[in-house]
Amino acid sequence: MTELKSMNLNHNKLSGSLSDLFGKLTKLTDMDISYNSISGSLPQSLKSLSSLSKLHIQNNQFTGSINVLADLELDDLNVANNQFNGWIPNELKDIKKLETGGNSWSTGSAPPPPPGQKAKPHTRNSDKESGKSGLGIGAIAGILLGVLLLLGVIIALLSRKKRSSSSSHFIEEDKFSRRQTFTPLASQELSSRANMQEDFRVAEKHLQTSSSMVLKRLNSERHKSFNEKEMKNVPPSDHLKSANDKEFANPMKQNSSVKLDHYPLVDLQNATSNFASSRLLGEGSIGRVYMAKYPDGKVLAVKKIDSSFFRDGQCTEFTEIVGNMSKLHHTNIAEVIGYCSEQGHNMLIFEYFRNGSLYEFLHVSDDFSKPLTWNTRVRIALGVARALEYLHEVCSPSCLHGNIRTSNIVLDAELNSRLCECGMAMFHQQSSKNLDAGYTAPECTKPSAYTLKSDVYSFGVVMLELLTGRKPFDSSKPRLEQCLAEWASPQLHDLDALEQMADPALRGLYPPKSLSRFANVTALCVQPEPEFRPQMSEVVRLVQKSNMSQRGDDDDY
Repeated sequence: MTELKSMNLNHNKLSGSLSDLFGKLTKLTDMDISYNSISGSLPQSLKSLSSLSKLHIQNNQFTGSINVLADLELDDLNVANNQFNGWIPNELKDIKKLETGGNSWSTGSAPPPPPGQKAKPHTRNSDKESGKSGLGIGAIAGILLGVLLLLGVIIALLSRKKRSSSSSHFIEEDKFSRRQTFTPLASQELSSRANMQEDFRVAEKHLQTSSSMVLKRLNSERHKSFNEKEMKNVPPSDHLKSANDKEFANPMKQNSSVKLDHYPLVDLQNATSNFASSRLLGEGSIGRVYMAKYPDGKVLAVKKIDSSFFRDGQCTEFTEIVGNMSKLHHTNIAEVIGYCSEQGHNMLIFEYFRNGSLYEFLHVSDDFSKPLTWNTRVRIALGVARALEYLHEVCSPSCLHGNIRTSNIVLDAELNSRLCECGMAMFHQQSSKNLDAGYTAPECTKPSAYTLKSDVYSFGVVMLELLTGRKPFDSSKPRLEQCLAEWASPQLHDLDALEQMADPALRGLYPPKSLSRFANVTALCVQPEPEFRPQMSEVVRLVQKSNMSQRGDDDDY
């Protein structure tokens, strides 16, 4: 076990705290325990991983600081989407690949060391030597016992993974005959496990929609959890500011220098066959998206912004937006990788996601498509919720999206969700194309009336689509069922009706309690009164809980 060089335990429903048993794993170079439900602080024995160069612990529930990692010589560190607080050590800020979003970091200068104590220099050897002097026989015996226990866990997990290797993100035909008894949800029931990512097969699909933008500065504090009594008494804040507010719609305007690659127009014309209709991937309210194929095999998505959004062909506003977009970084956001602004053409360049949009998975069926499993649907919703939490509560000033819909959510190779068109609110307020009866909150009579709580409502409609498989507005349905939110909202707390509302494509393959929890969160998001809708940090917490179980009977969902 002391010769272990690589450890990968991601997506395995691990919970509890991390044991302090890494002292002897000095040859470990690669450690990935991401996408579990591990809580507590990081153990001090992580300091002893002197050979570690890659550490991925994102999407867990770790708390406390990450100071224990300061002296590790890491090249790749991802601690995103946990509950860390305090300051990011200066020693870690120069790491080549560093992801820290989705935590509650403090801002400003770190506090000085206690009186009489000098600041610790960044040397790995100091930790190694202090470790040598303090190990007794009892400690060594304890470490060896811990290593043996860890080995047992790894063997058990590998065995489990092998048994479940035939699992899929998609519903298989031979499972459809199993249906679950639907039982009420205990109001205070808590859970201990997170949903497990299953292996999958993905049929090639096409990207239907757009991509991501804008940012501001990181804020130190996350917003508090939703409380109806408190919300009634607080004065209007960023959550109720409209997109018409200049600071709200276009933050960091004074500091938006472009730090992205510029793609020459002639190269983009060649790669898209001069923006031919055969390369068209989708069309949204602010422009069209084309597939760009390069001779070396590289494939990109190019969003061509409608020229009507720019006064007299001026590109000053576009340059400001691109500069802000270059500062936006989150695991669940489709990040811009380049731009083009030449001869009146303004374009944004993004990674091409071969799996296409969530809209296609839910609403466009073909001979190759299969319905998404329940666990995958919850994980997609959680990813979008985290992206919105980042925009609303981490970015400062808060960043309105203004066009949340399944066609603006793309899925990567592992079916993780990426939210597109982030930060394009200043474009959306000039267009009424995104004002439809499906996603638009009741209070939004014009684009400039959008607020953060309007985003929450639209996200709730996306959750309804994941739950029911229905479109947000479907004129082919009976009149009272055409608007999904209006039809579904009164039934979300009716347990008998909820089972009938569930997407038939799921074939009953879902944990009934998880479905009920998911519906409860959805009901909060689509409330008619914006002041009663939760903040996205609360939504993230509740969605995480929605698919947790105390038993292992949900592995097939």
